[in-house]
Amino acid sequence: MFLIFTFIFLTGAKKAREVVFSVLHDACVDGDLSITEALDAAKDIFAENAKRFYKINVAVKSFDSKNVISPNFVKIETNTPQRDVVLVRLVWVDASGQHRCRVIPEKRFKDSVKKNGVGLTVACMAMSSATDGPAVGTNLSAVGEIRLIPDLSTKCRIPWATQEEMVLADMYLKPGEAWEYCPKEALRRVSKVLKDEFNLVMNAGFEIEFFLLKSVLREGKEEWVPFDTTPYCSTSSFDAASPLLHEVVAALESLNITVEQLHAEAGKGQFELALGYTECTVAANNLIFTREVIRAVARKYGLLATFVPKYALDDIGSGSHVHVSLWDNGKNVFMAYGGSSHYGMSKVGEEFMAGVLNHLPSILAFTAPIPNSYDRIQPNTWSGAYKCWGKENREAPLRTACPPGVMDDVVSNFEIKAFDGCANPYLGLAAVIAAGIDGLRGHLNLPDPIGKTA
Repeated sequence: MFLIFTFIFLTGAKKAREVVFSVLHDACVDGDLSITEALDAAKDIFAENAKRFYKINVAVKSFDSKNVISPNFVKIETNTPQRDVVLVRLVWVDASGQHRCRVIPEKRFKDSVKKNGVGLTVACMAMSSATDGPAVGTNLSAVGEIRLIPDLSTKCRIPWATQEEMVLADMYLKPGEAWEYCPKEALRRVSKVLKDEFNLVMNAGFEIEFFLLKSVLREGKEEWVPFDTTPYCSTSSFDAASPLLHEVVAALESLNITVEQLHAEAGKGQFELALGYTECTVAANNLIFTREVIRAVARKYGLLATFVPKYALDDIGSGSHVHVSLWDNGKNVFMAYGGSSHYGMSKVGEEFMAGVLNHLPSILAFTAPIPNSYDRIQPNTWSGAYKCWGKENREAPLRTACPPGVMDDVVSNFEIKAFDGCANPYLGLAAVIAAGIDGLRGHLNLPDPIGKTA
């Protein structure tokens, strides 16, 4: 009887601690409590209540946050000063969407690299996803060097490695002279044309799909298999991954990146995270940082996060869908306003979107840049296998969308589904804008939408 009572008591105590930890953890993530306040609350709930209940007249030693906070917990804001930065990661993304970095001691970064950057072979932008060497047929080889110069507006503390910072890099031939192959510069150039000629800004918001994989041993060999096998929007799948996803959201919030929603996707071990809508260059920056966060947090849990378009040929693929719209002086001019409209969008919106549809096969070179991308883009997989557009048609590569709060029969943006996780987002968005500019210049019209599965 004593053993049964002991087991019940220990089980209840363990469960109580798990519940309290979950509640206080969420309060810290939401910013309702600081970590110090959460520790004081835990002290009151357990230690002080126990003293009163059992009439124990002893002082309880204060909690030491360094000893009780899980090393996996992402610290957002605390009352204690952060440790000094030791290293700075200078991050860029190549043409096949791979993230690369040079790591600089903080003193050298401040003394030299901040202004002059670091040297890098021009071949870096000709490397394929298969090999660390320039692809055959490019004019980028072992001869020639550029400079990676930090874009200081993107510098931030790394949430999972608090003695490090990361900053996105621009590519220059020399300080002040941008390299023509720099992806960020390509996006800046076409954005300037859109602004100068039409007084328009393109906003974008990404939906990021990824698989979580776990390591298993089969016949003495390591294999990576899906984290779970649950269906679309499964509550049990979200429960299982909830600690990891909480850390992802907390880390993104610490980087001032807005998360609009997240859920389990239809693939085995697949999830989707939707980011907030913002100016397209910032949206591309946010996508890079979000991929970094997801991969890093997954590693802390012993998992592998992959954004590859088609991880398993017998399962659905992962995209990096992007919603885009046009803005003029803070007003969404993709939408139709007043009177009759064509397809619920403005004339400017239709011309821009018609340019994107017209040039879609060429755009795919940037938004779906590797052979595996086309294993994903297949009929009946909602990945955009046909050259068409539709109103709320998820099989079409271009889909006009009417989110909650927008008037009936009016669309606020369009989604590009043929955009995946191996795309360099700067090059992909630059291709979209260039195609849209051609549509505006030529006053192109959209064909009739496809209202059913093609």
